[in-house]
Amino acid sequence: MKTTALIEMGKDGTFSIYTSDLKSTIVGEGNTVCEAKQDFLEAFNELMQYYKDENKKVPNELKNLEFVYRYDIASLFNYCNFLNVSKLAKAINVNPSLLRQYKTGNTYISEKQAKKIEIGLHRIGEQLLSVSL
Repeated sequence: MKTTALIEMGKDGTFSIYTSDLKSTIVGEGNTVCEAKQDFLEAFNELMQYYKDENKKVPNELKNLEFVYRYDIASLFNYCNFLNVSKLAKAINVNPSLLRQYKTGNTYISEKQAKKIEIGLHRIGEQLLSVSL
């Protein structure tokens, strides 16, 4: 079963990952997205080990679980720190100053604007997938 793991950057600059659609609580934290992912997966493995050690039945929602990571904008730019915000903004037709503000995580982003950025990133990804060297 697939479930969403949300990655968010906190006001202190650290990252958290959590699942909102499971009854079981799984949370990871770290100074980077990679550290938070590692902590998140360790928390999941510890939870599974708990069920094994206590001879308890693993809830169906945790069986064969696959995590699909979703990012807030600030976390995405941390994870993909090779992205040039100004050039990306131009390529996806978003105001560069506004995209820089989204990158800091201190500015609200509407669902519509987030979707526009996501569509632009997917379009760039499709272009990259068509490259042959």
